[in-house]
Amino acid sequence: MPEPKKPGAKGEKVEAPPADKPAEELPEDEHVPGEEPQMSQISGLFVEKPQTVTAIKGKNVTFVAKVDSSQMLRKPTMKWLKGKWMDLGSKAGKHLQFKESYDRNTKIYTYELTIVKVVDGDAGGYRCEVTSKDKCDSCTFDISVEDAGEDAGELDFSGLLKKRERKQKEEPEIDVDVWEILKNAKPCDYEKIAFQYGITDLRGLLKRLKKMKKVEPKKSDAFLKKLGPAYSVEKGKKILLNVELSDSNAQVRWLRNGQEIKPSAKYIFESVGGIRKLTINKCTLADDAAYECVVGEEKSFTEVFVQEPPVTITKMLDDIHVVVGEKVEFEVEVSDEGANVKCYVSVFIFSINCPIVLFSLLFFSIIEKELEVLQSIADLTLKAAEQAVFKCEVSDEKVTGKWFKDGVEVTPSNRIKMTHIGRTHKLVIDDVKPEDAGDYTFVPDGYALSLSAKLNFLEPPKIHLDTTGSFVNKNTIIVVAGNKLRFDVDITGEPPPTVSWKKGDTEISEAEGRVRVETRKNLSCFVIEGAERSDEGLYHITVTNPAGEDKADIMVKIVDVPDPPENVKCTAVGEDSASIQWDPPKFDGGVPVKGYLMERKKKGSSRWTRLNFDIYESTTYEAKKMIEGVLYEMRVFAVNGIGISQPSASSKPFMPIAPTSEPTRLTVEDVTDGTCALKWLPPERIGAGGIDGYIIEYCIEGATEWVQANETPVEKNSYRVRGLPVGEKMLFRVTAVNIAGRSSPAVMAQAVTIREIVERPKIRLPRQLRTKYIKRVGEKVNLVIPFQGKPRPVVTWLKDGAPLDTKLVNIRTSDVDTILFIRQAAREHSGQYTLSVQIENMEEKVTLEIQIVDKPGPPIAVTVTDVWGFNAALEWKPPKDNGNCEITGYTIQKADLKTKEWFMVLEHNRRPSCTVSDLVMGNEYTFRVFSENICGMSDDAGISKNTAAITKTGLKQKQQPYKEKDMCSSPKFITPLVDRSVIAGYSAAISCAVRGHPKPKIIWMKNKMIIGENPKYLMQNNQGVLTLNIRKPSLFDGGKYTCRAINDLGQDEVECKLEVRVCELTTEVFKSGPQETNKSFSN
Repeated sequence: MPEPKKPGAKGEKVEAPPADKPAEELPEDEHVPGEEPQMSQISGLFVEKPQTVTAIKGKNVTFVAKVDSSQMLRKPTMKWLKGKWMDLGSKAGKHLQFKESYDRNTKIYTYELTIVKVVDGDAGGYRCEVTSKDKCDSCTFDISVEDAGEDAGELDFSGLLKKRERKQKEEPEIDVDVWEILKNAKPCDYEKIAFQYGITDLRGLLKRLKKMKKVEPKKSDAFLKKLGPAYSVEKGKKILLNVELSDSNAQVRWLRNGQEIKPSAKYIFESVGGIRKLTINKCTLADDAAYECVVGEEKSFTEVFVQEPPVTITKMLDDIHVVVGEKVEFEVEVSDEGANVKCYVSVFIFSINCPIVLFSLLFFSIIEKELEVLQSIADLTLKAAEQAVFKCEVSDEKVTGKWFKDGVEVTPSNRIKMTHIGRTHKLVIDDVKPEDAGDYTFVPDGYALSLSAKLNFLEPPKIHLDTTGSFVNKNTIIVVAGNKLRFDVDITGEPPPTVSWKKGDTEISEAEGRVRVETRKNLSCFVIEGAERSDEGLYHITVTNPAGEDKADIMVKIVDVPDPPENVKCTAVGEDSASIQWDPPKFDGGVPVKGYLMERKKKGSSRWTRLNFDIYESTTYEAKKMIEGVLYEMRVFAVNGIGISQPSASSKPFMPIAPTSEPTRLTVEDVTDGTCALKWLPPERIGAGGIDGYIIEYCIEGATEWVQANETPVEKNSYRVRGLPVGEKMLFRVTAVNIAGRSSPAVMAQAVTIREIVERPKIRLPRQLRTKYIKRVGEKVNLVIPFQGKPRPVVTWLKDGAPLDTKLVNIRTSDVDTILFIRQAAREHSGQYTLSVQIENMEEKVTLEIQIVDKPGPPIAVTVTDVWGFNAALEWKPPKDNGNCEITGYTIQKADLKTKEWFMVLEHNRRPSCTVSDLVMGNEYTFRVFSENICGMSDDAGISKNTAAITKTGLKQKQQPYKEKDMCSSPKFITPLVDRSVIAGYSAAISCAVRGHPKPKIIWMKNKMIIGENPKYLMQNNQGVLTLNIRKPSLFDGGKYTCRAINDLGQDEVECKLEVRVCELTTEVFKSGPQETNKSFSN
């Protein structure tokens, strides 16, 4: 603590030292009384802080704090606090006074706190806090109070003469839980402990202890530490209740006798981590109640007992000597201000319940005779300018008396008259004024008697509006949005009127909200913190008292910066410029818009460039000095008398560009009766804007009026103009269009005569249709065959030389092509189709073959021809139904008659016979054969008519005499070559089988030419099965292939035709189906 300063004269301000002279620092392990240690460094906003001082009791002390607002956007908020939570702003009055000032040059706010006539209760720790948006700062200081010295002020000699006992230093209070002591004490010590701690209800004490011993504490999920069972506190002292929660973020409610407690100066709530504290200041008997802390659905109960100390007399009666007829006053002082005091005078007892600590005015008068009051004075309630008449009547006509107002004798005047007629005494006051209100007393001379009455003055309420300052006209206030409005309204009236503020039908209550009303004596303050647009409107103030009512209307107008402009868009562009247009803001902020500011930036950049520094009044603007081909964005600000609005939304990106050059090589592609097809090339110079399309125009040769042929620009480089007059000569021109506008037109040099041109018909058969077209059953067939010829030719379809049945096949024909469509192909759709295109006597035909294939049927006549050892020989005949295509192989399976489970033996066997080996001895087998083609295996299998039984060893078969057979034979092909149609680029193979002994020599030939050691061909001979593999055949590999077998006994040969076709289909032709064309057809 700093050394005490010498007190000044009465009323002198004691200021804190400046901020550049730091006060003595506290040790690191101490902190300011009433404050918890600071947990983090707060930003420094104080220029000058209040410092700790020692004040003289009865003198004034002033604390000064200065705040720098140069870095703040809004006015800071200052709070003065005592201890931890007590806000001194709510205690403003005669004892605590606050002052605030602002220096516009230095931008420093100065705040002053003045404590008038310091008392002992002002000692303690204080804190001041300043906040501004996201910044805050605080500082602490102490006040210690000392008694005045001998040379200070006026001395109370009577007080010095009285005997005073020195106050002994109070020992610090120890928080003792009486109930824990009682629970652990012996029953014989209960009475002693109860009297020691001031508990008088011994019976209740025993009942409570009995319940406490029975109840076992229940484990709580919400509370780590609950309230104790009971607490005791002396009257006038404070008590602290605390609990510890498992969840530090949980919210608690404190209840007193079931009613929720709100935080105030008496009830202080604290939250430190998971600990919740309730402090009750200055406990009274009303605080003796049951308390509970509620967290969610769990509760913790306790009881607080308030002990009332015994009442004692601290100042005794003094003996007094008086003269007959004088007033006598007795004074006594007790320790409790609410004590019930009885005064005994002789044998009479008066019982007085005095509400103050020091009571007086006990009058004793010695009278010789008794005066009787016949009529007492009555209270009066009057309005201004009325007459007040106080009248009383006593029993003695000769008795005179005096009239007093508030203890001061009333003197007669022109307005005040006093009369005494017989036993009646009157006091008449004409033209009553507010200062006439008070207590009037009539005292008869010579008697210890007084008659009193009260004059109540009724003054109608009146609202006094100050129309200067913020008022722009009568009853209208303009406030800038975000600023604070504080409007003080002077109010007069007696008795003090009640004030009501309303906005529409909504009443504004006296609360701590942003919009509130603060009421003081003869003054009502309407406050709006941080004005918003919703606060604008008409406010009504009404004041009422018994004398009448007064009303006034106040219009609050909130002005702000305008809303951003809307719909910013580019209306036209040039080579280095652009025209921008926008709509004014919907809300001008309550102040007319003065103009606009424009900014632009390149698309993708974050840097905006201001285009004008002087306010631009129009809503259209031409931006210049741009780069052609670069995308730009624009935004606009609106400006009014308050400031600049937020920026508008950015415009859609636009690009400064110039029109293209004219299109090139405009030619006529086709002419018919009434139409003309044109084609052209793009312009040589297109520019950064590209081309949006082309406009085609035409006119009759010799005319000057051009007619636009297309409503919207066409994107293609060709267009057919329709609706032209037949036989006329027409001129055509084409113009390119982009965002910058139209280019120069490309004009046809010579006129075109509109008439039909005869052209010979011609069919352009697709390449994949020049060979056999194969499809599976159920797939769709969609063939598009283009043709040409003028005028429109007649198209005819034939199947196998007969007219096509339109119920089975759908045909659609246009000017340039014909489509054959089969939704689900069937076997009957196979055949040769002939397309005929005819114009007059000119005709062209093409033939295409369509083959619809399906899975084959099962082989027939499956027979086991021979069984030897562990082998069996099978033979069968090809299926009756080959699926409309050649059989590519067979699949053989076997099954034991015991298990009847089928197992694969051979796959893709080409010959109608096979040998099954590795059979198990002692088993009997049956066999089945599936046929295969390009669609897959047959659904059913041919099952062998007989079985193959493998006999066990040890059984000897009587063999016939062996006769060696002559095996020599000339070569003979048992399986011929088959005509094949393959796709170019995909490897293919042709095969056959030959038999002969001795082993014949094999020669392969193409078109009667022997195939030598060509790496493109691979020749294989596997036990008489001859295979010629052709690697990735091309169109040149098609032709006739011959296989010749030669030995000493003779020769034999077979041949086949290999067709190689080119197809743009996918490799899986028969799985996913080919996609013949981009066109589709449907019924």
